[in-house]
Amino acid sequence: MEKKEVLEGLNNGEISLKETEKEVKNHGYEDLGYAKIDHDRKDRTGIGEVIFCQDKPNEFLGKIFKKIYEKNGEVLGTRATKEQYEAVKKDLPEIEYNEISKILKLEKPKEKRGCIAICTGGTADIPVAEEAAETLEFFGSNVLKIYDVGVTGIHRLLAQKDKLDKANCIIAIAGMEGALATVIAGISKVPVIAVPTSVGYGANFGGVTTLLGMINSCANGISVVNIDNGYGAAYVANQINQAVSNIRNYK
Repeated sequence: MEKKEVLEGLNNGEISLKETEKEVKNHGYEDLGYAKIDHDRKDRTGIGEVIFCQDKPNEFLGKIFKKIYEKNGEVLGTRATKEQYEAVKKDLPEIEYNEISKILKLEKPKEKRGCIAICTGGTADIPVAEEAAETLEFFGSNVLKIYDVGVTGIHRLLAQKDKLDKANCIIAIAGMEGALATVIAGISKVPVIAVPTSVGYGANFGGVTTLLGMINSCANGISVVNIDNGYGAAYVANQINQAVSNIRNYK
């Protein structure tokens, strides 16, 4: 029941105080036994619950997607497999899947605001970038994609300076030694969110070398998320972008 219904039921004597206490205590999430869906998250944080699909059993995943969609009119999942997509389709036939980003979503139309630039060092980093891009668009942010501008051909990045200047925030995604984020932060006025990827040769250690390089950057204005975490970068970037857009609208 909704909060208003619970309080009205108590006031009208339709439910007991004990039942009211139970409803209030558990209000905001739906207990399916195998999952407790956080329906109140959008009210608390501005963004509804997003499903991390990796390793979730197929027989549970479709029901979780359907419950969130019924409540919010849209639903987003990350790190999904093609097999999981086929499973979820049984409960939500209209669900969409992107094999590159591994995003599963069913989205309602929305006005997109501001601008976030997503840059990758190389083409191999694009799956992480697409995870970030689709997440941002689902959250309501405009995205500018600037791919394959790694520092070994730095003229490719410098040629995009005018585009970077239009962004409220920049996501820099790279593997190897991760220098892209440092260079971008050195030529930009806005926050840079660095995403280390697992792209690289043996001593890259699955992205650990890149992560340590980005954390130890000499440039100011860089925040670093975990390895291959396009979703995490998108979440923070969206918060920055929406805050800037709100300030501009207020003025």
